[in-house]
Parts: sequence; C-alpha cells; structure tokens
Amino acid sequence: MHLSGFLVQLAGAIMLLLYSTRMVRTGIERAAGPMLRTLFVKLGKGRFRSVFAGVVGAIFLQSSTAIALLVSGFAATGVVSVAAALTIVLGADLGTAIVVQFLSLDLSWLMPALLAIGGFMFLKMHTRLAKQLGRVVIGIALILLSLGMIGTASAPLREASWMPGIVNFMSEDLLISFFGGALLAFLFHSSVAAILLFATLCAQSVLPIEAGLPLVLGANAGGGLIAVWLSRGGKMPARHVTASNFLFRLVGGLAVLAVLYGMDLPTDRLGPTADRQLVNFHLLFNAGLVIVCLPFIQPVLALMRGLIKEDPEIEQDRLRPASALDAAVLKMPNLALASVTRELLRMSEIVEIMVTPVMDFFDASNPQQVQRIRQLDKDVNRAHTDIKLYIAQLSQNELSSDEANRAVELTTVAISLERVGDIISKELLPLTSEKHRRGLEFSEAGWKELTALHARVITNMQLALNVLVSEDIETARKLVEEKAVMRKLERESHDKHMARLGSGTPESRASSDIHLETIRALKEINSRFATFAYPTLERRGILLDSRLS
Repeated sequence: MHLSGFLVQLAGAIMLLLYSTRMVRTGIERAAGPMLRTLFVKLGKGRFRSVFAGVVGAIFLQSSTAIALLVSGFAATGVVSVAAALTIVLGADLGTAIVVQFLSLDLSWLMPALLAIGGFMFLKMHTRLAKQLGRVVIGIALILLSLGMIGTASAPLREASWMPGIVNFMSEDLLISFFGGALLAFLFHSSVAAILLFATLCAQSVLPIEAGLPLVLGANAGGGLIAVWLSRGGKMPARHVTASNFLFRLVGGLAVLAVLYGMDLPTDRLGPTADRQLVNFHLLFNAGLVIVCLPFIQPVLALMRGLIKEDPEIEQDRLRPASALDAAVLKMPNLALASVTRELLRMSEIVEIMVTPVMDFFDASNPQQVQRIRQLDKDVNRAHTDIKLYIAQLSQNELSSDEANRAVELTTVAISLERVGDIISKELLPLTSEKHRRGLEFSEAGWKELTALHARVITNMQLALNVLVSEDIETARKLVEEKAVMRKLERESHDKHMARLGSGTPESRASSDIHLETIRALKEINSRFATFAYPTLERRGILLDSRLS
C-alpha cells in the first residue's frame, strides 16, 4: 500500500473513532444528565462513595474529561466540595480504564446487531430518551467499526521497512514516547481513543509492548491536560480540580516511567497478548493512582490554590465583554441588525450562566455565587436597555419592511431574555434562599421532577439560540413543540406533587409552595425561549394565529 493511501485510511478510521466516542458521550449526557448530577451530589459525601460515583459516571459517559468538567462545575457552585470533586475525577479516570477494557475486546460480531437496534430506536421511536439511547447504541457500534478499520489500515505497517527503526527508537527513548502519547491524547481530546489506538496497533504486532507502556502513561497525562485546557476560563474551584488531577496523572505517569527505565516489568503476567497487556496495565495504573493519591488530595488542592489565583476584578471583566452594538453602522441597517444579533448572543451567554446553576443553589447554599448571579442580572438589564435605544436610533432611518420587522423581532428577543433574568434573580433565587433558611427538603420524587424540568429548559435554551442565529425551520418547529411538551410535564409534575400531598409525604408538605413556584418559573423561562421560534415560523406561514378551534 502507498503511504498516502495508508494515511487516508488510518485518518478516516481515527476520525470515526473520535466521532463515535463523542456520539456516545453526548447521547448519555442528553438522556441521563439529571440522573448523573444526582449521582455525583448524593454519592459525593464520602471518599470511597465519591470514587464509586466517578467510576460509574465515566463508564456511562466514556470520558473522564466530561466528568471532570461536570463535577468541577459543581464544585464552583458549591454543590459538592472541591475535595469531593477531585475524588470523583480520580474515580472517573479508573472508570475510563474499565471502558477501555470492554471496548478492546473482540466484539465485531455484535456490531450489526447494535447498528440495527440503535438505528431502530433513533429513527422509529419518538421519545427523546429512546432516541438518545439509540444514539448511544449506534455510537458503540461505530467505535467497534472504527477499531476494525484501524486494524485493517495498520496491518501493512508490519511489513514496512522503516517501521522497525521507529519502534526501536520509541522502545529505547521512553520519555519521547511518554510525551508523544500525551500529545496524541490531547490532540484527540480523548485518552480513551488514544489508548484504544495503541491497543489496536499492539494487536496487529505493529507496536511492541515496550513502546506501548510509555505511550499509555503519556496518554493518561494528556487526558488530564485536556480538562485543564477546557476549564482554563472557568471559576477558580473548577480550575483547582482539573489542575490537581492533571498533577496527579503527570507525576504518577513519570514515576512509573522511571520504574520502566530501571527494570523490565513482567508484562507476560498482565495478559496473553500485547493488546491485553496494554489495557490491563492501563487499568492497574489508574487503580494504583486512586489508592496512592487519595491521602494527598487536600495538600495538592492547597498547593493549587496558592499557584492558581485570579484578581476578582479580572474575573468580573471576563463576564462583561464589550458591547457588540456599533454606532458606526447605524446608517447601514443590515450591518446594524447584525450588530444587534451579536449583542443578543452576548446577552444570551450571560443568561445561560444565570440559568445553569439554579438547581445547584437549591441543593447547597452558596451566598457568594447567588450574589454573583444577581450582579449578572444587572448586566442583562443594561444590555436590554442598550438594545432598545440602539434599535430606536436605527428606526430613525428609512428601513425596508423586512428590516423593520426584523428590528421588532430582535427587540422581542431582548425583552424575553430580560424577563428570564428577572425570573431567575427575583423569583428562583429567593426560593433557594427560603428553602435553606427554613431548612426544607424536597421529596426524592419531587427533586427528580424539578431537575428533569430544569435540564429540559437548558436543552431548549440551546435550541432557541440556534434559531436566533440560523432561523432554521425544523429547529424552530421543534422548539415550539417542546413548549407543548413542557406544558404537559409541568401539569404531570403538579398532579404528582398534589398526590404526594394527599398521601402525607412530609417533605412535600413542607416544601409545597417552593416546589410549585419553581415549576411555574421554569415553565415561563421555557416559554420565553420558545418565542425565539415564532418569527421564523410566521414568515413561512407555519405558525397558526390562534390556538382556539
């Protein structure tokens, strides 16, 4: 095979592997996001329970990076302690090693069945949960397909005349292999994908185990670096969690690498074949990392707090980027309306920061973060006022009928976003404070209903922002359909809550007003986002003038 043909086949197989692992992760996030959140909050109270929560979460999401970003966000809002979040991330590293164990098995016989089942669920079933689970099943099948493609593409490497020289170099210079593995995992943005690639090359006898071990150690360090990179603009507690985990993985990897320099490991005891030895080594490394690092969590976090600091004023400035409203283009309506759209997106980003942690504040009191959200509401109000004044100035010019209608539509969006900010700061945040002041608790069933509604609002908010930018008809239609779904869920939750009151559930009785007010507020927020779709549907004649028959 020509080198160009080999590179194209290998690149295609690797891209399919990366896409399919992401497909599985996003499917699980959409299908079971609230459940995973509850898992981390409930189990993150003890050291070994936190490790278990991390292992389970990583097995579901197939990504320790996703878990690290998720729980570090919880740590930033105070739902879980920073130490518990770091413990969960250590468990997630072990969980991804278990995932690699499963995916490295020869399951090619299972792939057609998974494609058939997943395709049926995604295409023929109508519930969101079924579609997302179908997405997960298809993703697993595509992972197996990509691994087979990698094996087929890399088989000719065994006969290549230049391959022995590269392999010998990697086997002798372990440090270069270590950093090569770290770089590859970082570029892939997935340590799972990198290690599966190494295992497949070992199975094809392309990569000897002596070169594979430092690559695996480097991939573990690179996996930790991914979370550091992705959280670099986040709150300090989140950055402390990801940086501490990276330090553990880097130091642990270099320590084992030093052992490899000094002695030959009895790799034959790790498994019958090179690929099994590689994935078993990966599992043992992460299990050992959990055991060794648990006693050092607090000292390492203290070190990170000393090393990673930020001026509070700089942090606030990051949340207040410059306005996109450009007075210089007021005489050019198309450019001016584009400026308003950009400013609405900036306004939406602030609203998103306000909406996302609301349920965390119900779960754990965090006055400092609550005050921060209230300050952000002032930024939303300021942006709303600026947009109205800008459009009023624009309207002094001669506008076409389409331009005038678009200006009205954008003003309506600004009003909706301002109202969402008010709902959060003036209705939901006081409810969270009242719950903690009175020492109330939601019933377990009630809390699941609230978190599920909140997760749906977050998803629909993303649909609304997509409609604002793209004006896509199908997305707009789906957003309006979600309004009806939300109305149904709100009614069901109300009825279930009343049934719990009737049965005498003590938590439901004590927190009844807060529960019902929260449901009403979430429903109104969702309705405000649904209005983003109306102009697009009205222009196409799809939206009815009235719901009355």
